[in-house]
Amino acid sequence: MDEKEILKDRIIQVLKTIYDPEIPVNIWDMGLIYKLDVNDDMFVLIEMTLTAPNCPVAESLPAEVESTVKSVDGVKNVQVQLTFEPAWDIRMLSDEAKVELGLI
Repeated sequence: MDEKEILKDRIIQVLKTIYDPEIPVNIWDMGLIYKLDVNDDMFVLIEMTLTAPNCPVAESLPAEVESTVKSVDGVKNVQVQLTFEPAWDIRMLSDEAKVELGLI
């Protein structure tokens, strides 16, 4: 595994420590992270969504993602882009999240 893949795995682990305040599942397993790229300069680009455009954490959650990922050793910089295309829905939950929520 190369340095970028190792860093990406560490980023995923910290993303799993961030929870949506309304649903007791971390944002990674909820499927809120649409894209996670690490370039050769260890610059991280994250494309994410929220459960709804009027989500109460619309302002704070992307900022929390940015600051949390910036704290990962080896990350040089982070850009978080918020998108609502495609709109999030329950099918984006990981199998682990579906089990945790009693959906399967």
